[in-house]
Amino acid sequence: MPQKNIDNDLEKELAYCKELEQRIENEPTISSIPGVKEKLNLLKETVEDTQENFILSKDTDARIGHKSADSSFFGYKTHIAMTEERIITAAVVTSGEKGDGPELTKLLQMSQENGIDVDTIIGDTAYSGKENLKITTEQNIKIVARLNPSITQGTRKDEDKFDYNKDADMFVCPAGHMALKKARQGTKNIGKNQAVTYYFDTDKCKTCPLKEGCYKEGAKTKTYSLTIKSDLHQEQTVFQETDYYKEKSKHRYKIEAKNSELKNIHGYDRAISYGISNMQMQGALAIFAVNLKRIIKLTE
Repeated sequence: MPQKNIDNDLEKELAYCKELEQRIENEPTISSIPGVKEKLNLLKETVEDTQENFILSKDTDARIGHKSADSSFFGYKTHIAMTEERIITAAVVTSGEKGDGPELTKLLQMSQENGIDVDTIIGDTAYSGKENLKITTEQNIKIVARLNPSITQGTRKDEDKFDYNKDADMFVCPAGHMALKKARQGTKNIGKNQAVTYYFDTDKCKTCPLKEGCYKEGAKTKTYSLTIKSDLHQEQTVFQETDYYKEKSKHRYKIEAKNSELKNIHGYDRAISYGISNMQMQGALAIFAVNLKRIIKLTE
């Protein structure tokens, strides 16, 4: 049998367990015994689970993000901007829990600095927030992004802290935890504004390092509410009904196709190293490759 590990070192313990597993499997007379076989399978599962979590724990920059209310991922998000000719003009890499909307101003500024004359921005509901509409209106830029009451027709406290996740249709707290459920309060069209309340997991709040000023010790619930005002964003509501808006919105699919190309053809669905700086480098190389391919295609 291999020599037992006596150090408080997880990598050495994993190495010992793998060696033990291999030696037992090389002895069929032992490994075929039901009691040994059962424990051997348990050892394999434990080693696999520990290895996976050990790898994840090394990346201190990555965070848990959500593609829907029921599915999550651990890692990063890359927010990209591109022209209608499918040339990527800007990219911002963030940890996985970050929302899309707050990155629009960076993408717009980077695209303009790269020589792009922007007159229209096409995106999804995450980009039609109040601040984005304000900034683009000041620059006489149109936003082809459908309004969502949860982020556009409401006034809310701590707007810069809680991010809206458009895929899950939920808010995410500053610590990266997503709300469990939401409920609309009040009655429509009776003179008072309605509110949407989002409920968070208090078990996570109790041990959260950011709970000071956010969670009251001993509270049974942690909620986040916003008031819906139907008279806001009237201009954008009217714009959504124009032929220009409807025509431009047909180009929305291009960004998803570009994301698919990056992930499925250029391996951008998985980080190849730890840390956000390495993720940025990986993104730069992948984006350079797809842009070069597209430029060659357009010049043929």
